[in-house]
Amino acid sequence: MRIVVDTNIVFSAILNTNSKIAIILLTPKSRLNFYSTEQLIREIEAHKERIRKISNYSDYELGRIIKLITSKIRFINLRLIPKESYQLAESLTNDIDIDDTEFVALTNHIKGKLWSGDKELQKGLAQKGWSQFITTEELFQRITKRKR
Repeated sequence: MRIVVDTNIVFSAILNTNSKIAIILLTPKSRLNFYSTEQLIREIEAHKERIRKISNYSDYELGRIIKLITSKIRFINLRLIPKESYQLAESLTNDIDIDDTEFVALTNHIKGKLWSGDKELQKGLAQKGWSQFITTEELFQRITKRKR
């Protein structure tokens, strides 16, 4: 299954490496394929100091955790997404949160599911008929079901 990972999911995994979110991302051979765009890396870098303060990680620990979590994600260059897919995503997100355009465009392009904790985004896109979301609980059930 192709899953596009949004920034707030990765922030949650970094801040709590024992959470369901981190477990999902770090489970080996789970048959879940995680994707994102380079925007995710830019947003982590932009908020790195705030994350470090909240988490009380040292610079070294934070760097290791970011590297571990992001190593489980395939980063797709935005130029590989067709212009039409991007424009459709932009029209869907422009009055909700334009910062999520890349994630929606990538989700459409790879015919995947978007994993996001952003309730406002989910609600806004659902009102427009876009329902390609997957929840943390659905993903957690998938990986725990496989382990049994």
